[in-house]
Amino acid sequence: MLDGRARLTKVVSEVRQDLAFRPRMPRRDPRRRIQNLRRTVPFIAALLASVLILDVVVLAELTGREPDKAAFRQQTQPVRDPGGFVAASAGPTATPAPVVAPLKKPIRAHLLVVADQPLPPEDVAEVRDQKGVTGTEVVDAAEVRMDGKRVQTMGVDPSTFRPYAPKSTAESDALWANIAAGDMAVSFDLGQDGGLKLGSTVDGGGRQLRVGAYATVGMGSISAVVSRQTARSLGIPTGNALVVSAPKADSRALRAKLLKLLPKGSQVATINPVVVERRGRTAWPTTAFMSTDQIQVALQAAQAKLGRPYVWGAEGPDSFDCSGLVQWAFGQAGVSMPRVAAQQWATGPRIPLSQARPGDLIFWRNDPTNPGYISHVAIYWGDGKMLVAPHTGDVVKFQAVYTKNLAGVVRVSPAVARGVR
Repeated sequence: MLDGRARLTKVVSEVRQDLAFRPRMPRRDPRRRIQNLRRTVPFIAALLASVLILDVVVLAELTGREPDKAAFRQQTQPVRDPGGFVAASAGPTATPAPVVAPLKKPIRAHLLVVADQPLPPEDVAEVRDQKGVTGTEVVDAAEVRMDGKRVQTMGVDPSTFRPYAPKSTAESDALWANIAAGDMAVSFDLGQDGGLKLGSTVDGGGRQLRVGAYATVGMGSISAVVSRQTARSLGIPTGNALVVSAPKADSRALRAKLLKLLPKGSQVATINPVVVERRGRTAWPTTAFMSTDQIQVALQAAQAKLGRPYVWGAEGPDSFDCSGLVQWAFGQAGVSMPRVAAQQWATGPRIPLSQARPGDLIFWRNDPTNPGYISHVAIYWGDGKMLVAPHTGDVVKFQAVYTKNLAGVVRVSPAVARGVR
């Protein structure tokens, strides 16, 4: 008597031989051949299905395991996110990823609080009670070394944090599923100019992390997002940051209040600031802007760096990214500039491009994962030219000003720049 394996092997062999046998049929009327073919196709399809199923059973018998029917039904090639900024899922794992709640109502973020220690629950409650605050989300935040780069990283609960993300990011179920499964999402600039390819694995804080998505969340200088569970494994403090939504409160005034009530050393960064204009202000005084000498020093400092390489996250003096060049050059003139382009956008009044003069800053919105985000900056030189650190593979150089995705021009006020965080 044949044992189980022998019987199954014999059956599979016989089915395959039947499918491989192709007897020559006598010539017949083409219409009858088509009719016969129509009758035969379902039979062949059924036999093919039988072979596939039997193969699965044979494999189970040979390995001593029950066939995984769920895996058999699952698509072998997960569909990639239509936007092209989310990697295909990593596939089934031993431990299923947590289920991510669907997006209900978007919430606009306005302030990001970061402390060096977990925020006391009573302080979080006091922030929630402030006039104008309509939503808060406790998160984790710290700098993590990723492939040698210093990356500001945030640990979040994918289900509750996603409403605070930009629209296209918040709506992507695939993106948050990847984060919940242990991947990280990195900003578009970090991915493109920082060399972190979608779907690749990088060293982050001593452990391997897969780049599961490109997604710029637009919160200060945050360039990577992971789940809170992954944040624990990276050593990021628990609950030391807070995202605040306050659509009807003046962001600058609310920031000042929070700095007073939060633990000493806490930082509060503005995100999508709500600005209430001062009554009676009709024009900025000349003294509010950089002096002629300051502008010359900043321009000469930037010019002295012509030919230096672009490196994502670099602040000089030997390499720069776009906002790093601005911060370094203006710093030589005694002007304290914030670090990233999105913050530099808030360092003074906006003026028409036609009124730009040397030393003004030009900004663009080039990030497809967050179209409203300020992602690039250059220093206006005059005569339609600008001095800029363009992108990876390029160097600090002069370029003609272009208007595609142009956000606007800012005239820097040292006093305002000093207060932007």
